[in-house]
Amino acid sequence: MFDARLRPLIDPPLNAAGRRLAAAGVGADAVTLAGFACGIAAAFAICWHAPLLAALLILANRLADGLDGAVARARTRTDRGGYLDIVLDFFFYGAIPFAFALADPAANALAASALLLSFYMNGASFLGFAIMAEKRGFSTSAQGAKSLYYLGGLAEGAETIAVFLAFCLFPAAFAPIAWAFAAVCAVSATARLVMVSRLL
Repeated sequence: MFDARLRPLIDPPLNAAGRRLAAAGVGADAVTLAGFACGIAAAFAICWHAPLLAALLILANRLADGLDGAVARARTRTDRGGYLDIVLDFFFYGAIPFAFALADPAANALAASALLLSFYMNGASFLGFAIMAEKRGFSTSAQGAKSLYYLGGLAEGAETIAVFLAFCLFPAAFAPIAWAFAAVCAVSATARLVMVSRLL
């Protein structure tokens, strides 16, 4: 919901940093993989009951997720880079709720399962439309320059990261926060489904 509004604020500093990294010879795929490593390390930190460390690693993951695109724009954008970016993002998004389930199965497993189901619904509605958008030649720059069509929704990246950070800052409240966000994601996915069904 807030991603498009945040782009004008975050893109200029990210693009400047991306140009510096590209000039130093750093590739976009390397930034993507480094960010993914931070995301998986965050999941391990959650399992080891170190949520504040996990929060820092989540922020590092998201910084890298912004920088890899900036580096790609400063050098050469590739289909492989776009593929790695979206696939590893989804791996990361699934790893964090799963880690909370592992950290405290009795308290968190059911809520984490509901959240992962809602992520699956959101991902399917998002990626399914991206395929159809490519087929029909649709394009948008509302979320910045991307390798595939980004269809906005109620629950996007900014909201998800805010929730992940809330999990880390208030781990005892994981279950109620997860249930609430699962409901938001389910509504978002349903709204996308209805909108796309009418559009296509």
